[in-house]
Amino acid sequence: MQRHIIFWLAMVVFVTSIIAQQKSPPTHPTRPEKPADKNPPIPQFSPRLPSEETVNAFLQQMFGYDPTVSWKIVEIKPSQAEGLSEVLVQISNAQGKQSSRLYVTSDGQHAVIGEIIPFGTHPFTAARDALLKGINGFSLGPADAPVTIFEFSDLQCPYCKQAQPTIDKLLAEEKNARLVFQQFPLPAHNWAQKGAYYADCVGRKSNDAFWKFMHSAFDSQADITPENADEKLTALADQAGVKGKEIAECAATADTAGRVQHSMVLGSSVDVSGTPTLFINGRKIGNVTNLPYDVLKGLVEFAAKQKD
Repeated sequence: MQRHIIFWLAMVVFVTSIIAQQKSPPTHPTRPEKPADKNPPIPQFSPRLPSEETVNAFLQQMFGYDPTVSWKIVEIKPSQAEGLSEVLVQISNAQGKQSSRLYVTSDGQHAVIGEIIPFGTHPFTAARDALLKGINGFSLGPADAPVTIFEFSDLQCPYCKQAQPTIDKLLAEEKNARLVFQQFPLPAHNWAQKGAYYADCVGRKSNDAFWKFMHSAFDSQADITPENADEKLTALADQAGVKGKEIAECAATADTAGRVQHSMVLGSSVDVSGTPTLFINGRKIGNVTNLPYDVLKGLVEFAAKQKD
């Protein structure tokens, strides 16, 4: 999961402040291989996009004083907000990596740092409807619950493991909520995608087995490597109550890869860039591990009372 890089408000202190914030979930962006028909409408305007050369020159001016800092331009595209271009950048130094979005005005003279959020009488409806339409994950709780919590997660992500007991407690206490687990393996994690494939196959065999498998995978994070992932994940599938050999065969199919890719595209369509990310009836919660439990619980109870 993830917090946006607040140090952009004071660019010159970027390196010493934000990358050291190891408690915030990583925000390694994913780039879907193909567009999804579940995406929100493409903006009808055509802002003048800054070139990679211009963005690189800007970043050189901001961070060139420190030879330990490097960066990668991940994407330059029109923003959902008219008149702004969106630049996704990943910054690295010895402490780690962090990603942030930079919004550039159409005249190329100004930039806005932070997060563009939905606005209006019902600001979260569009995201909620897109998620409900594109759902292909596995769920717990009543199908007709007034609140649906979408969890975009990565089985190798330590912050997801840290957040899961809180999410489990929330679902146990909130009978008006349904939880949907969507796969969002991050490219920086070297066995996460394979883990997502196995989890998807387990879930299609048994919904109950999926939740056992997911928790076991979190518990076994330190023991799983790219070299032993198939062996370990197969064993975890067996322990969850399904046939591990069949799950391993399923995990290697193009159909399974397509289902996981669909989940990733769905997340990207509602601006998921790191894990864990929750949506409570469309309201995005990106800092689950830092949010007090009572606040999270209050958000669910508030959402249950809303009508649109």
